[in-house]
Amino acid sequence: MLGSLLLWQLVASMQLFGEALPAAVDTLARFGQILTTAETWVATGETLLTAVCGLLIAIVIGVVVGILVGTIPVVEHATRVPIEFLKPIPAIVVLPVAVLVLGPKMQMGIFLAAFGCTIQILMQTANGVINTDPVALDTARSYRMGRFERLVRVVLPSANPEIVSAIRIGAPTSLVIAIVAELFGGAPGLGQQLYKVMRVADSEGVFAIVLLLGILGLLVLWVSTAAERRIIHWHPSIREERRS
Repeated sequence: MLGSLLLWQLVASMQLFGEALPAAVDTLARFGQILTTAETWVATGETLLTAVCGLLIAIVIGVVVGILVGTIPVVEHATRVPIEFLKPIPAIVVLPVAVLVLGPKMQMGIFLAAFGCTIQILMQTANGVINTDPVALDTARSYRMGRFERLVRVVLPSANPEIVSAIRIGAPTSLVIAIVAELFGGAPGLGQQLYKVMRVADSEGVFAIVLLLGILGLLVLWVSTAAERRIIHWHPSIREERRS
């Protein structure tokens, strides 16, 4: 870390990129300055709120529909074409339509974050449900468990690692989409603050906000990974990771 900062300072002092690359010392000073302003913390809260709300909506829709797809063949056949159509479409492609319909508001960012995470969670949930151990299902039927009881006591615990893994991947994805919605769509948050300093060619401000966004992304990734390990601590992959 220290070596990277020294290299940054050296390259900036040599003016290899002109004024586009500010000095590391000046950027860190600006970073400390923006952390003392209420505007930065309000924007950070707006970005996190957009990402969390979008992820929660994606979890609800993705898990519920994924369970239906994995347990009811009619639903699987009915949703196969829409899912395959929506799967390769990135959220940024829908941005112009979302801005036109919802406007440059937080609701637009929440919609894009939910759109970008739902399909992944849905597919992972359906895959986990479909791959439930048939022996466990036969055992549950031999104990005369009903469909709902089998779902709660056998299917969902079996699919839990797939669902949690999808949510862990979706958390940083939701944050990135929220920032993109703010940067290009005008929604309130850190992305909008980044756009403002870019407009006035404030290179120190740009690098300072990018640094803040990087730290925020690392925190979200750390929290989501820690939550995954806590929830599925019994899974063999987690046990092997801890042993190693």
